[in-house]
Amino acid sequence: MRKGWLIFAFNVFFIPGFCQSVGKQIDSLMNAYYQPGLPGAMIDVELNNKTIFKKAYGKSDLVSGLSITAEDNFNIGSLTKQFTAFAVLDLFYKGKFSRNDSIGKFLKLPDPVSSIRIFQLLSHCSGIPDHYGFVDTNKVRHATDKDVMFALQKTNSLYFPPGKHYRYSNTAYCLLGMLVEKLSGLSYGDYLQKNVFKPLGIYGATVFQFGHPISKRVTGYDRSPEGKFIRSDEDESVFFSTEADGGLYISMNNYMKWCRAIESGKFSNTPMIRNAWQGQTLVDTLKGLWYGNGWFIQQLNDSKKVVYHTGFNGGFRTVVFMIPSVDYCISIFSNRGDIDLEELMTRINQILAVTDNSFIKSGPLESFIHSWPIFAPCKETSLFSTSFIRNLNGKGMVLN
Repeated sequence: MRKGWLIFAFNVFFIPGFCQSVGKQIDSLMNAYYQPGLPGAMIDVELNNKTIFKKAYGKSDLVSGLSITAEDNFNIGSLTKQFTAFAVLDLFYKGKFSRNDSIGKFLKLPDPVSSIRIFQLLSHCSGIPDHYGFVDTNKVRHATDKDVMFALQKTNSLYFPPGKHYRYSNTAYCLLGMLVEKLSGLSYGDYLQKNVFKPLGIYGATVFQFGHPISKRVTGYDRSPEGKFIRSDEDESVFFSTEADGGLYISMNNYMKWCRAIESGKFSNTPMIRNAWQGQTLVDTLKGLWYGNGWFIQQLNDSKKVVYHTGFNGGFRTVVFMIPSVDYCISIFSNRGDIDLEELMTRINQILAVTDNSFIKSGPLESFIHSWPIFAPCKETSLFSTSFIRNLNGKGMVLN
């Protein structure tokens, strides 16, 4: 992060002429990525809890032809994990489990999965096997977190001893959703409604459940090799529907209520957020990159702490990038899977004079070969593909 950025931010961002100039640059960049009449995006940029740029692009659904708005509910993919981690930590600080408790104390799981500690699941160092290959997709059409837990009954090994390495895991967060239900006596979605959404005045956000309507729902799309947009939503992927790893639907307006609450508002001084934003599992020493609980954390030398995450589920892609010390936050929700939001976010930060070196994909990946996958999508497609292209010796591993 450039020195002096804090002074720059407070002295310049609120000069009307400068804000207008920045807004035009961001708008021009967004228009280059998202064309009218096609699936699009919603972006919100805030500094010191003030909005400096906010705009919608494209269509929320190609059949209805409705345009995207800040009130529309996007599936936010793995950004859901920050809410799951908050719920688990909330239960921890309420005394529902202890720091060294294993997941097997509360959920019926086979050895050695049962011996994994809850905090190892939170910080992606559990070594738990991915569930995708263990779910019978001939019988399961819309997988749930419970299906994931049942599928793990077929496992008898881990990728590595818990706590030994970093390996991103959607499976871990599905189990954490089941843990929330076990410890609270509420469904995962109801727990969020009671303990997160209602206290923040968030209405309309919901966790996906097959057959339950979602108001103002956005449809996700992928792009075929021929350039045609194809629906990529609940009916196109068996694993789109798991809940605690990426099943949350929320609007940008509501999501920003959450972001303000954790940066400097109602939840900012809670032990849940302090714990979530504390590095737990080292990802990259050179970048000073860690995974906390539901968030990536980057802080190198005297730079300001950056927290961020991305999401990828069906045809949805999402990203949030925050510098909590200056209440700086950029969030982008997109309903097309072919846009590189990490690249777009970096370009927006460049416009705003913020140097970000935190995204994993911005540097060489060979040091991560032994902890692959580094940055898995929120869900796998029905063909169990991932967001990586990887050859057999691991040297060609790149992010899509």
